[in-house]
Amino acid sequence: MGWLSRFVAAVAFLAIGVIFSPETFGSNSIAQLPTYLKLAHLLSFSTAFGAALWVTFIGGIIMFKNLPRHQFGNLQSKMFPAYFWLVGVCCAISVASFGYLHPWKSASPSEKYQLGFLLSSLAFNLTNLFVFTPMTIEMMRQRHKVEREENIGNEIGWSKNQEVAKANPKLAAMNKKFGMIHGFSSLANIMSFGSLAMHSCPSTQHNASKCRHFISLWKE
Repeated sequence: MGWLSRFVAAVAFLAIGVIFSPETFGSNSIAQLPTYLKLAHLLSFSTAFGAALWVTFIGGIIMFKNLPRHQFGNLQSKMFPAYFWLVGVCCAISVASFGYLHPWKSASPSEKYQLGFLLSSLAFNLTNLFVFTPMTIEMMRQRHKVEREENIGNEIGWSKNQEVAKANPKLAAMNKKFGMIHGFSSLANIMSFGSLAMHSCPSTQHNASKCRHFISLWKE
């Protein structure tokens, strides 16, 4: 995923440059881009919000309640990096397009708050992607190894882990450390989702008008 990390970094730096110096691209370009940038912001934001909603509150819970614990953990270790990449890229595109449409110096207070929430969501996602997720996956693999030695991990739920941990200090210590790291990761994910939700609040009517505008263009 090296190319994807470079792409996200490039888009993030572009977003920052656009926010504080949109006139760099010339007045003619600014006049031609708004419609496409509004569409880019709408699509990228809705993709990020929908993915976060599904993974955080629906998909993850269903998988945890129906998959053997080790299978669930291995699936999450593959899914979550891709999930954070997707949301991070979408947030970066949203920041770039929204910042271009609403330059910081001329933006209203509401637009500045919206941009701030987008930046917060991007920051929380990048923190999860590059800090908490690798730590969580590594600790999970270490704990899986100990659990396999105890012949547990193929059950659904946490009951056997908790029972064995009472007599296994090593597993108990791993559970504590994993819980702490996973807690930080979950908190960052919730904060990212909350930031996306807050970004949408001041612009509900504006986004609805954009949807009607694009639908009317499509019908024509």
